[in-house]
Amino acid sequence: MLVGMRSTCARYGFIALACSSILIVGCERDSYTSWSCKSPEGVKTAMVLKKAQMLLLEKNFSYCGSLGEKSYFDESCPADIQNSSILFVPVSGALQMNHQEYRCDVL
Repeated sequence: MLVGMRSTCARYGFIALACSSILIVGCERDSYTSWSCKSPEGVKTAMVLKKAQMLLLEKNFSYCGSLGEKSYFDESCPADIQNSSILFVPVSGALQMNHQEYRCDVL
């Protein structure tokens, strides 16, 4: 009886170790979201959100913070995040940059 319990415990221990290894490897992967954004004139541009960075128009913008659904990005975050150069609302796909409004769709 004791031998059977040890064998069962060893199997569960191995399964727990395997699962935790998978979780650790999964956490190390970079996650990103690709978007297709369109200007009012119909010009399309690609945008990528990766960790706390936004890649847009071949420039990197840092995540400055959020207020409600609004996320703010800038090359150099200002003290008041509402003065950031980019305002993005992921829920609606609305993006404002340089006094232009873009409509973004997740890919």
